Amino acid sequence: MTSESRGWPRLRLADWVETRDTLHLWTQVVGKIPLTHTPLVNHWWNVTLYVSPRGLTTSSIPYRDGAFDLEFDFVDHQLRIRSSDGGSGAVALEPKPVADFYAQTVAALTELGIEAPIHPRPNEVDPAIPFADDHTHASYDPEAAHLFWRQLLQADRVLGAFRSHFVGKSSPVHFFWGAMDLACTRFSGRPAPPHPGGAPNCPDWVMTEGYSGELSSAGFWPGGGDEGAFYAYAYPEPPGFADHPVGPAGATYDRNLGEFLLPYETVATSENPDATLTEFLQSTYEAAAVNAGWDRAALEDDAHRLERHTR
Repeated sequence: MTSESRGWPRLRLADWVETRDTLHLWTQVVGKIPLTHTPLVNHWWNVTLYVSPRGLTTSSIPYRDGAFDLEFDFVDHQLRIRSSDGGSGAVALEPKPVADFYAQTVAALTELGIEAPIHPRPNEVDPAIPFADDHTHASYDPEAAHLFWRQLLQADRVLGAFRSHFVGKSSPVHFFWGAMDLACTRFSGRPAPPHPGGAPNCPDWVMTEGYSGELSSAGFWPGGGDEGAFYAYAYPEPPGFADHPVGPAGATYDRNLGEFLLPYETVATSENPDATLTEFLQSTYEAAAVNAGWDRAALEDDAHRLERHTR
């Protein structure tokens, strides 16, 4: 479980699936908290988590005349809570049921004088056991959690560089706790047809908001392969997308998911992981942009365009 290829950690899904599923639900508890105190940003960008130098963070959440944040620290294995009035709290990341994690997180916030009532059920999973009643998911392997965060660090870095070439509307590189994936999404600027919904235990209007614009999205997901997978899809999917040539070798189109997939291990074991992943990101984006007729001249630019001003 601890092997590494060129700085890219190796983590077999079979070695941490129970921890992954528990951590997924913990991130839902934390991810729902910004819903209470932040204004809606298109596509739900106000509730995503972000890769940090220690783990995953909510970033700053407005509260009354101040702010607070929460961060999963996968180095010291604490959920850290900080308030702008100087208060702080923590919840240990250790083997415990979701019910205990939920109760302890609410108690830590309450102790800081922060009220953050949330919808107390997970979304996009089935069954959706209420957090307070979930004594089934109770695994936490700190080594696996740490390795997963380091995988996210690598993916976040390459996705960030890829994002810099696009000057149209683009999401940040962020972590969606609903599906437990790190994603970056580009938009053509044109509206999309209403999304049909269908995600388990998630209202269709949530998906309609998330997919209100024509898009090309890519990211990393701890599923879809022996060690997780990079993915890419378009909404709406244009004719020709699935058959468009993409790279590198090992990338395939999954017709059940409606996505291109590239196994994490293919990237990690390549001679140049950054270049391998970038090839996948660029070629799958082109599959969307070419077949849907995006105005690429207006949407793309040289990521190093500022360098000419500093010479």
